Amino acid sequence: MALDTTIAQYDAPEKDLYEVGEMPPMGHVPKQMYAWAIRRERHGEPDKAMLQEVVDVPHLDSHDVLVLVMAAGVNYNGVWAALGVPISPFDGHKQPYHIAGSDASGIVWAVGDKVKRWKVGDEVVIHCNQDDGDDEECNGGDPMYSPSQRIWGYETPDGSFSQFTRVQAQQLMPRPKHLTWEESACYTLTLATAYRMLFGHEPHDLKPGQNVLVWGASGGLGSYAIQLINTAGANAIGVISDESKRQFVLDLGAKGVLNRKDFNCWGQLPTVNTPEYKAWFDETRKFGKAIWDITGKGVNVDMVFEHPGEATFPVSTFVVKKGGMVVICAGTSGFNLTFDVRYMWMHQKRLQGSHFAHLKQASSANKLMLERRLDPCMSEVFTWADLPQAHMKMMRNEHKPGNMSVLVQAPKTGLRTLEDALEARQ
Repeated sequence: MALDTTIAQYDAPEKDLYEVGEMPPMGHVPKQMYAWAIRRERHGEPDKAMLQEVVDVPHLDSHDVLVLVMAAGVNYNGVWAALGVPISPFDGHKQPYHIAGSDASGIVWAVGDKVKRWKVGDEVVIHCNQDDGDDEECNGGDPMYSPSQRIWGYETPDGSFSQFTRVQAQQLMPRPKHLTWEESACYTLTLATAYRMLFGHEPHDLKPGQNVLVWGASGGLGSYAIQLINTAGANAIGVISDESKRQFVLDLGAKGVLNRKDFNCWGQLPTVNTPEYKAWFDETRKFGKAIWDITGKGVNVDMVFEHPGEATFPVSTFVVKKGGMVVICAGTSGFNLTFDVRYMWMHQKRLQGSHFAHLKQASSANKLMLERRLDPCMSEVFTWADLPQAHMKMMRNEHKPGNMSVLVQAPKTGLRTLEDALEARQ
């Protein structure tokens, strides 16, 4: 059933192209739109790869929905898409240009003829998993294992950095009305990813009283991991790289915080049984003891929430307890992971890859936001014109703790309804 929505009444002309922030008549689909586009020949840093272009508004299939984007979230997918690493998105979707962006809040503007659950005027957030819906994994299994699984805005050419975006109807979820458009836009990708990492891999789904080491605790993923761990009645031990972020992480509810700059055991594992390995091992044990100072002597963490990859993975596989799990969803510090396999097989540890989330998991996470159990931890909001610079800050790790958003059709920050946006334009 579609959500009950009272659609605002307003006068607006029908045109083929609207300026960014200009509101078309409800349900009127123009021929063209503004978008931040990447082209293969421009692959490079975001401020060079992303250029504003006028492109065609995408056409809908029967199960598709067109969303007017009010605000979009900034995450590392955009950086990877701009750089063309670890792969170029053009190698997948084969289209002439790529619109990045895998998070958004907005308004349903048009629906395909078989869409039943949503109608024009519904206010939504978007999760970024797409699939064809017709195989065994999508029907009784795990859609994230479907051969057709793909990430909207990274493996598809039509992400959220445009006035309109095309998504599958199953990607939509109700927007928390107590949040602003920009707050609503910043959380779904990182929150749902963190939710699946913590609760999606039985029998190592998080349980009350367990301890979790959270890398990048002040970032988008980490800030939600800590809140979800608290919600589950477990204990988060956050790792930071900047002492100024300690209080932020403690305020989120972390049981303790470690600064990785206090230790020297990062990067690829030295060759086993060399002096360099002994030095690494001694420093890693020092890091492990610092964890014990929080959890209790001899109490190793039940789970490690991994995403830096190359710089931290050897330590993660060492400090997790016997039978525990290292779950990883990214490799922001590099993709060549090394570890001492003896500690994996002899201590029967689980190394688990995790990739975004399916609708059930994303919806469960979104429900916590709807119920105000979680804070979106929005740190910075950028104007439409500054979208590439937001990605430059993320690439250089210069962004503030939490999650970033960029305004698209919302004319300014602090607005919570369509009526607010219309008034702000007057």
